[in-house]
Amino acid sequence: MTYDISWRVADLVPFTVIVGGSLFFTIYWFLFISEKIQVWFLNAFQGDKGKTYHFLFTKYSGLVLLGLLPLVLFQLVLPFYTLADLGLSFSKGTNLLSFYWVGGLGMPVIILNWFGSRRQKTFSMYPQLRIPEWKISTIVMYVTAWSAYLFGYEVLFRGLLFIPLVDSFGVWPAIAINIAMYSLSHIPKGLDETIGAMVLGLVLCLITLQTGTLWVAVVVHIILAVSNSMTALVFHTDMKIVK
Repeated sequence: MTYDISWRVADLVPFTVIVGGSLFFTIYWFLFISEKIQVWFLNAFQGDKGKTYHFLFTKYSGLVLLGLLPLVLFQLVLPFYTLADLGLSFSKGTNLLSFYWVGGLGMPVIILNWFGSRRQKTFSMYPQLRIPEWKISTIVMYVTAWSAYLFGYEVLFRGLLFIPLVDSFGVWPAIAINIAMYSLSHIPKGLDETIGAMVLGLVLCLITLQTGTLWVAVVVHIILAVSNSMTALVFHTDMKIVK
């Protein structure tokens, strides 16, 4: 078989978002797992401060590398996509529907995390900040950092790596690509989270299409991550909340 490998104008969007998104995620991932960076923080700051600052570094670098920088650069390369086109808008006329989706998904997620957070497997991963004593200020810092990171994460996965691909390939091929990339990003967290990412990825893609906004995906993802961490903190035998 022979294939036409000539460049077409229609190739610009999918090539840019898939290759660019993969590149930014790769850069972030190797920063996240870098032992050298972690050791630097632990040596530069004594005790729990090193762990805390390293956690903050990973989350806010995620905001920048997964969300802000790709968004800026893709806007330069693909200026015909506005922020509203990518789902960063509150004025789609679906605010009430979005509210229903957040409540309809958020409450079951919190309940499931409450009953599933006592497993040793959960304790081994969450909360990601591994310090023994948590003040209220620590919890606020933790939730804020997670929220910032997940905003960038959803900008990449349900924005740049989804909406433009729907325009290029159609709904279901775009969803298939999104689910594949999203689930692959969860493989280091184990089989349960990888399979869960397939289901959640499908749901969040469909909701994003229905509402025309990323905000449901952002809020639901924050509820999932924060409730998972906080319920694990409540039952964790090596951690406690202090005044």
